[in-house]
Amino acid sequence: MIYTVTFNPSLDYIVSVPDFKLGFTNRTDSELMLPGGKGINVSIVLKNLGTESTALGFMAGFTGDEISRKVESMGVKADFIKTSQGISRINLKLKSIDGTEINGRGPDIGHEQVELLLQKLDRLQEGDALVLAGSIPASIPDSIYRDIMKSLDGKGILVVVDATKDLLVNVLEYHPFLVKPNNHELGEIFNVTLETKEEVIPYAKKLQEKGARNVLVSMAGKGAVLAAEDGTVYKAPAPEGELKNAVGAGDSMVAGFLAGWLARKEYKHAFCMGVATGSASAFSENLATKEEAEEVYRRVILAG
Repeated sequence: MIYTVTFNPSLDYIVSVPDFKLGFTNRTDSELMLPGGKGINVSIVLKNLGTESTALGFMAGFTGDEISRKVESMGVKADFIKTSQGISRINLKLKSIDGTEINGRGPDIGHEQVELLLQKLDRLQEGDALVLAGSIPASIPDSIYRDIMKSLDGKGILVVVDATKDLLVNVLEYHPFLVKPNNHELGEIFNVTLETKEEVIPYAKKLQEKGARNVLVSMAGKGAVLAAEDGTVYKAPAPEGELKNAVGAGDSMVAGFLAGWLARKEYKHAFCMGVATGSASAFSENLATKEEAEEVYRRVILAG
């Protein structure tokens, strides 16, 4: 079984505002409200691809109830922990201005709730996969991903980490199966600017030297790079298509890679599935369906 953890879920309010102007009343011409958070996105896309998972995390208030309702209505199995303080956050995504977001803070998570999550994770068994993705609330220590991996060390669980800076670097000593920074996040770790696939490769390998088994680097419209555990490096340009909604594209790449790996245990196939699924989500108003991912998969071209 695959499990995903989202410490700070959200309702993503995705709007398009033509000719947005600061200081004036702006009106939307399209609106969409979806359950959000990186782990939840991974679970939704896995479900779309025909792969079951269980979504774990924390929910609070009326927004938490709506997130849970929407997740379950999509057919995703959820086992969220309800907290008594605050409300789950609402994130505003301004689709018409690419990359512009206003993300909520989220509720405080108490020690007791964290312990409940750790107890759930302690039940994972050899052969299970765990996806740790996204930010954490300020109330939780930034060692939490490392603490989880330490507690699971030696159990034969495939752990995927999609996080930034210390959250990511701190887990490397426990040899995560996959880490997925984007090129900017990878550059931040090493205090460099990485714009091309050739620039990305040596720094992806540095993460492997620090302990990561596989390093998948997303580069938006420039494609992606995989430094695989077997020593092979795969590169692919972004497939051609109309960008409609970049929200969740990176999470979709994680889901596609994991589904592809579990299906065939081949890094080439897993990489192509990751690129295809991430791109398919970017080309869609919603997260990618299986049919959309399969169509883009046929157009993925590996670079030399």
